[in-house]
Amino acid sequence: MSLLAMNNQKDNQLADQKLRRIMGYILLGAGVGHFIFPSGLDAIVPSGLPGDPRIYTYLSGLAEIAIGLALLSPLTAQIFGKSLRLWGAYGALALFIAVYPANINMAIEWSDRPMPEPLIAYARLPFQFFLFFLAWKLIKSLKQRSV
Repeated sequence: MSLLAMNNQKDNQLADQKLRRIMGYILLGAGVGHFIFPSGLDAIVPSGLPGDPRIYTYLSGLAEIAIGLALLSPLTAQIFGKSLRLWGAYGALALFIAVYPANINMAIEWSDRPMPEPLIAYARLPFQFFLFFLAWKLIKSLKQRSV
């Protein structure tokens, strides 16, 4: 392997490490936010789901905290023979997909609100695809390093 290729690989690993940490801390903070400010999040839970919206707010908050902690876990931590970090990246992708209906619901519900609220709600929809991509990129990177 050439020196240039080795430097490029090292740069990619550092970028992925930063991405993993940033995603971990953001999910951890967002998860805690579900317990501190739940009412705003209760409002975007789709009404078709059974039960109290607060349950979904707390469950998604717990999931975000668990995934954030997994992404920030030590390199040696494993579950079922796989890196806890890798499980965290899979969890992040699954979570981002699972909460997408709430973002759609938010865009619909907020369409009659004064600006900039509808703009914010609609901007979240394509941004979610960016999060899907980042989680997928992290999965690929972590899988490569665990081989």
